Amino acid sequence: MTAIRFTIKATIAIVSLLAGMPVAQSAPTQPVTLRFAAKVENQPFTCGSTYRLGKPATPQTASDFRFYISDVALIDAQGKTVPVTLEQDGKWQYQTVALLDFENKTGACVNGTTEMRDRVVGTVPKGNYKGLKFTLGIPFNLNHDDSALAPSPLNLTGLWWKWQFGYKFVRIDLQSPNAAMPKHEETSGGFPIHLGSAGCEMKANSDKPTRCSSPNRATVTFTRFDPAKNVVVADLARLVTDSNLTQNQAKTAPGCMSEPNDRDCVGIMANLGLPFMKKPATTQTFFRVE
Repeated sequence: MTAIRFTIKATIAIVSLLAGMPVAQSAPTQPVTLRFAAKVENQPFTCGSTYRLGKPATPQTASDFRFYISDVALIDAQGKTVPVTLEQDGKWQYQTVALLDFENKTGACVNGTTEMRDRVVGTVPKGNYKGLKFTLGIPFNLNHDDSALAPSPLNLTGLWWKWQFGYKFVRIDLQSPNAAMPKHEETSGGFPIHLGSAGCEMKANSDKPTRCSSPNRATVTFTRFDPAKNVVVADLARLVTDSNLTQNQAKTAPGCMSEPNDRDCVGIMANLGLPFMKKPATTQTFFRVE
């Protein structure tokens, strides 16, 4: 009986002690919304519009404009990279990945979706920030999951590559305005731009790739960016400024499908800031701040 009384008294004392201890407070955060826009030089991108693009400049009708970004972070006044915790909205953002969608399934954009998305929403620790950093693409650990079983926004079959068993990080489809618009990307002509990991290898006992020789994930950094004032612009004209959109290398897929030996990708990969065909990465020009 004495031992029981002692145990009860000890328990009460410990509980009282813990009750008097200060409770750890979580660090204060602040909401952040990062705005994006799709443009062709200074014109807003719209489905079905025809633009003069490439080198030489030729009329091209755009029928898709979507891309994934991940690992979004702000840069503080000391130059430290601070990750943005993305809002898990069940639709546009999942874990560290966000989808930006500038087509609306009208006109030529038959392969798209009716809803659009031009922002990334999340929180960061309270503070002052002066820059932005993100990755164009999807992390390896999510890139090779089955899109049929994946949560949104990783469940879009139009952004999935069966032959690479991975996602299209970027899908921009261009077509001569005089050509019939394709209904399926497998039969597409024109000049589709589909960025994704290539050279992906699977071991005999694995149902998904274990490595990719060309990850093709581009890091984008802006040392000056104010989320309250600035917008990140993805400029289609800059992306294809060095590309002949009327030609296609023999024995390769139409346009640029990220094949490591496809010379139609040389200018595009350079403008995305990616190494390609033994050429080192250069500063990307696809994105800019306004």
